[in-house]
Amino acid sequence: MYPPKHHQDDNINHMIEVIKTYPLATVISVDNNQPLVTHLPLVYEDKKLIGHIDIYNPQTKLLKDNNDVTIIFGGPQCYISPTVYSTTQLPTWNYIKVHLKGTVKAIESKAALKQSLITMTEFLEAPDHKYVLEPDNPRLDANLDYIKMFEISITHWEGKFKLSQDKKAKDKKLAREELLRANKESIKQFLDNVFS
Repeated sequence: MYPPKHHQDDNINHMIEVIKTYPLATVISVDNNQPLVTHLPLVYEDKKLIGHIDIYNPQTKLLKDNNDVTIIFGGPQCYISPTVYSTTQLPTWNYIKVHLKGTVKAIESKAALKQSLITMTEFLEAPDHKYVLEPDNPRLDANLDYIKMFEISITHWEGKFKLSQDKKAKDKKLAREELLRANKESIKQFLDNVFS
């Protein structure tokens, strides 16, 4: 199985932590041999993922009726230069990904949809909760007809945590430090380039 065993993490709690920390998922469905891909925040609840999708999204019609779906969550990632390590190495790329498979069920209840949107907002606003989506918000009620709720029952988990586990302890620590440094720096550099 690929990647090698030392780059796999079968600990479901580790994968749930990725899902909760990086909830924007890549949701992949197949219709007539054509992939449909949407990026949506999903909330993990009791071995299921809960999401919402715009009714005009072509993938909406596939997020029901026990259809199969593939979901990818991505954690931090970066290039690791050989100069990072204390020993002679080759260039590599470290990353954290969670690949899931599941079956989808549409939730048709408007009351459930409304409560789910409130709950998701509460989750995404944590820990500061600067904004609260109130149940009597008129914009919320006005948009319920344009949003579909779905839940995904997870049938397969696969954690891909490539973090220099095959290196010496000192080099693993150096790679970890580089992952932290590179992510902070690359986000700043990207935003400076795009939103200057």
